[in-house]
Amino acid sequence: MNKDYFTAEVIKDALVAVGEEMFNAMIRTSMSPIIYESNDFAVGATDAKGNLLAQGNGVTAFLAMLDTAVVATLEKYPNKGDINQGDIIITNIPYEGGGSHLSDVVIICPVFFENELVAFTVNKAHWTEVGGAEPGSVSTRSTEIYQEGLQFNFLKVYEAGKINAALEGIIRSNVRLPDSTMGDLHAGVAAAKVGANRIIELFSKYKRDNVIHAMQELLDYGERMTRAELLKLPKGEFYAEDIVEDDGLGNGPFKICAKVTITDEKILVDYSGTDPQVPGPFNCSFTGLVTGARCIFKAITNPEIPANGGCFRLLEVSCPDGTLLSATAPAPVSIYYEALIAAIDVMWKALAPIVPDRLPAGHQRSVGATFVSGVHPDTKKFFVMGEPLVGGWGASTELDGDNGQFCCGNGETYNIPVELFESRYGLEVEQYAFHNEDGGAGEYRGGKGVVLDYRVTSDEAYLTYAATRTESRPWSMNGGQEGSNNYAEIHRHDGDVERHHMCTTVAVKKNELIRIFTASGGGVGDPQKRAHEKISSDIKNGYVTEEQASLDYGYKAG
Repeated sequence: MNKDYFTAEVIKDALVAVGEEMFNAMIRTSMSPIIYESNDFAVGATDAKGNLLAQGNGVTAFLAMLDTAVVATLEKYPNKGDINQGDIIITNIPYEGGGSHLSDVVIICPVFFENELVAFTVNKAHWTEVGGAEPGSVSTRSTEIYQEGLQFNFLKVYEAGKINAALEGIIRSNVRLPDSTMGDLHAGVAAAKVGANRIIELFSKYKRDNVIHAMQELLDYGERMTRAELLKLPKGEFYAEDIVEDDGLGNGPFKICAKVTITDEKILVDYSGTDPQVPGPFNCSFTGLVTGARCIFKAITNPEIPANGGCFRLLEVSCPDGTLLSATAPAPVSIYYEALIAAIDVMWKALAPIVPDRLPAGHQRSVGATFVSGVHPDTKKFFVMGEPLVGGWGASTELDGDNGQFCCGNGETYNIPVELFESRYGLEVEQYAFHNEDGGAGEYRGGKGVVLDYRVTSDEAYLTYAATRTESRPWSMNGGQEGSNNYAEIHRHDGDVERHHMCTTVAVKKNELIRIFTASGGGVGDPQKRAHEKISSDIKNGYVTEEQASLDYGYKAG
């Protein structure tokens, strides 16, 4: 075949654009705010072997969960003819490729051209409801996977273009919000089909061999660009460890370890030494661990080039089976994302001192996912609200940390707008502001977390909340101060204030208040060296009080 490099470049750009078009299709067709507002999903395409070609914007923590889902699908359907045109496969199994927790559902669409399997399009989205013991299918007290919702073990939701009516019926009968759940299913199918159609158009326009060649070139380009950045990094072994405070059942703390070895050829990350999987639902599968390592790997190499499988050829992740970060069935995994983010953070902590231009000090290290359910006071319909929360990022060696940003695992995530929030749920948002709790002081200050108040307007609502960094604090560098903590409060009618770092379906009465605090990031450098004008600005903006400024910075007004 004559290599036409110009055509190959056009095809490569078109493949990357497929992810963006799928992303937009998902937003426009989904029925759940956690998808169409918060963007808790990811979309992409792979080649016929499951190598990631492109991934659209969305949740960073799904960076290893699209291609691995396709690889696992091929293992489930290994023979020619097992997968056919018109088939669409659904999975949410945590312990295999593509797995996280049951709420994150993967839709896989095989792409055929002239009766040959040439690619897959994939999306993975957080469905608000997949059944289980608790509303929203999230629990801090589950002890086995069977309590957490329906499991879709690489099933054909469409076969030869025809929907599996029996499976559809099972889903409808076992979730609390059947219309929105089925809407999210069909949105995922629609997005996958949009991507599949665009890939077929590429094959039709540019011919099979040219597109296959461009796919390979795209992967090789990712490897070349990443290798060039790898050569610039300091070489050696770097180690860090940290803790997850609790598993939801009162056990803990649990240790997480990472040893990172950087050579001219690869980055190897070994999580040996991490504690065994836990009785409560904070376990993470190995797939989740890989995606966590990919996040930091991308940050320290070349985050500008589109993510594809070629970039990650230079990364090797290892961990013994059966740890908190490589859990096996039937371990509960409902709150897996907190362990996943801890895995990202400990690799980050190991490397930040050697690449301070790429990695800041520690951040809030929690999704802070908050779920509130109840009956809407106006519509009398059952609702489940679920959203991640923003917090503070750590300072760098030259800048203050970002205020009010989502955690490292969230990526292109957004708040649910207050107007939509209050119309859909039996809650009012009374306060959403940066707080001035102690923590994060430094020559460069850690970014501020937020305080968020939900006033219950339903007769009764039920709070589920989970976080880490509830006792330990975001780490600092170079003499800076550690950040602050994540926690929730319930303000009762009698004036009592209950503090929670995790809870499941705690009843909250009408007009009682749910208040969430998110952590501030760690500081960098001696606080006594912070510029006087910056401290004055912090006081003016309400980030610190004059008393804190005096105590932490030796500040004197005037």
